[in-house]
Amino acid sequence: MFTPELLRSLRTYSMRRFASDISAGLIVGIVALPLAIAFAIASGVSPERGLITAVVAGFLISAFGGSRVQIGGPTGAFVVIVYGIVQEFGLSGLLVATFLAGLMLLMMGFARLGSVIRYIPHPVTVGFTSGIAVIIFSSQMRDFLGLPVVSLPADFIGQWQVYWQQAGAIDPVSLVMALLCTITMAVWPRITHRIPGSIVVILAATLITVQFDLPVDTIGSRFGEIPSHIPAPAFFEIDLGTVRSLLPAAFAIAMLGAIESLLSAVVADGMTGSRHNPDAELISQGIANIASPLFGGIPATGAIARTATNIRNGATSPVAGIVHAATLLAIMLLFGSYVKHIPMPVLASILVIVAYNMSEWRTFLGILKSPRSDVIVLLATFFLTVVFDLVLAIEVGLVLAVLLFIRRMSQVSQVRVLSQDSVSDDDHENTDDPMDIRHKSVPARTEVYEINGPFFFGTANLFASAARIAADPPLVRIIRMRRVPAIDATGIHMLEKFIHDSGRDGIHVLLSGVHKQPLFALEKAGLLAQVGEENIAENIDVALRRAGDVVKQAISEESAS
Repeated sequence: MFTPELLRSLRTYSMRRFASDISAGLIVGIVALPLAIAFAIASGVSPERGLITAVVAGFLISAFGGSRVQIGGPTGAFVVIVYGIVQEFGLSGLLVATFLAGLMLLMMGFARLGSVIRYIPHPVTVGFTSGIAVIIFSSQMRDFLGLPVVSLPADFIGQWQVYWQQAGAIDPVSLVMALLCTITMAVWPRITHRIPGSIVVILAATLITVQFDLPVDTIGSRFGEIPSHIPAPAFFEIDLGTVRSLLPAAFAIAMLGAIESLLSAVVADGMTGSRHNPDAELISQGIANIASPLFGGIPATGAIARTATNIRNGATSPVAGIVHAATLLAIMLLFGSYVKHIPMPVLASILVIVAYNMSEWRTFLGILKSPRSDVIVLLATFFLTVVFDLVLAIEVGLVLAVLLFIRRMSQVSQVRVLSQDSVSDDDHENTDDPMDIRHKSVPARTEVYEINGPFFFGTANLFASAARIAADPPLVRIIRMRRVPAIDATGIHMLEKFIHDSGRDGIHVLLSGVHKQPLFALEKAGLLAQVGEENIAENIDVALRRAGDVVKQAISEESAS
């Protein structure tokens, strides 16, 4: 169940596949370089921490993951929450939150929740992903415009207040450089897909900046010298108070990491025709996020764009992801000192393109044409992400989705009561289902309660309304459950009360067509024993015959008395 995909792949490995993986890993490593740096800076930490994360977490996600071609590292999904944590708790708080998130991901994996994560509603994921894209775009306007802002607020509204106040201080050199780099990256895929546009603009802009000594901010002027080595692992202090304060943020990191990595793995499956192991994938994400902060890194997860690049360049196994991490390590060791010359407007332009690709604006507009409940969830999640807090957005989005789902299920569920007198000739002519009760002969003084849909707390009130004890009660009540796939504690309680009230009034209760899950739940609750095995019918025909026998016996007893 938890075997890493690397071990499975190596069983049938070949030199030909190894050559393809080497080539793909080298290319993805080069593609990942500017993104790792840019995501770290956007998250409010120094650029080398992005590289450390891409190396350490990228290696571990590939080595222990459940996908053949997944590429892990820092991603845009974490920028918003990481920036907020750094602003409030500092780097030490971020390391603790990342470590806690890793533990949560491990527990999710071992609890086999990988498949459950997939059921998070689409409007929720699109809402917070689009919101994150807006915030990433907003946070990059300082460097895109070259504004002399030392400390940028973490919130969206605060950022644009600062931009408005500093509108007269826009640096034309930074703005022109950022615009040219953005345009170049936008049109570059029409020229070639072999060389990433981000690498082209970084090399060109850095060479021009150094050659002509352009007056723009660089990584070196902002952060100083960049270490060209991976630090030794070091543990950090964790106290109960800090853990309590960081738990919501850690949970958000874990949820984002789980969602992003599994979405990336699903995309990879669609491109390769393979199938990933979601639980092993979560375990690898947990291991990576436990290890990353020990080396001073930030949160990591599966990266959809880098994974797609990996596949397009011929990757066949996790070896490509390991080569990607080794490539980044080699670049860091050999060329780390040159990173300080990269201009900040270039990194801002890269993240503007990332934000555009991440925004999913076509999908966003498509969901606006969906049912109103989905639109409400989408807009609420998006608005809360942008204006307030990502943690709050995920929580409210999920709760809203669940409540609206319950309402929708309640609307499609039905409970109807039929008796001999309530079925007309027109009903017989207008039904196509041969097992419909309206095709059957209902015995006298018998009522059939037909429940359609899940019998849970959201629909139990329908049964309660239909099951009011009548002034002239029948002799038999049949509860037909052929279309009840599941029942919960509230449904069981309603049935128990119904059976008790019917028994008090001398009414015989039969159950018909009970499925496996409701049958097990009713047996565990003791209701089957209360009803009696002889009163549990396989289908409605058996139940009606049994009802007829009970009615005849009751009428005979009444006549005799």
